[in-house]
Amino acid sequence: MADAADIKWLPEPEEKDYPAAQSYLGLLHSETETIGLVKRLRDARLSQFKAKDIFRASGLSLLGVSNSHVDKDRQKIKDGKALSPLLLVRDPQNGKVVIADGYHRLCAVYSVNEDALIPCKIV
Repeated sequence: MADAADIKWLPEPEEKDYPAAQSYLGLLHSETETIGLVKRLRDARLSQFKAKDIFRASGLSLLGVSNSHVDKDRQKIKDGKALSPLLLVRDPQNGKVVIADGYHRLCAVYSVNEDALIPCKIV
């Protein structure tokens, strides 16, 4: 298991992460709600949560080792390249956390170190 310090993070999510989050959230919410959530994500401060806790809260499954997007992010970790923080939305109605952007990064980090702290913006 790699040391959590081996995983590098950008200080803020990449600009391209917000339209990706908006696209995904648009499947779950109205356009007005989605725009509001993305604005709140942009304005949110970074928090940190363990990879394993994010998975538990999301209720999602870990993607397999053969997923090409997870492989790319795992290679970034091995190469010492910084990953973009995750964008998360609380869904209290269903008792879950929605991974608006960063699911593949989460899977890659979890496969390296499930206890790694992951910077996130969460609303």
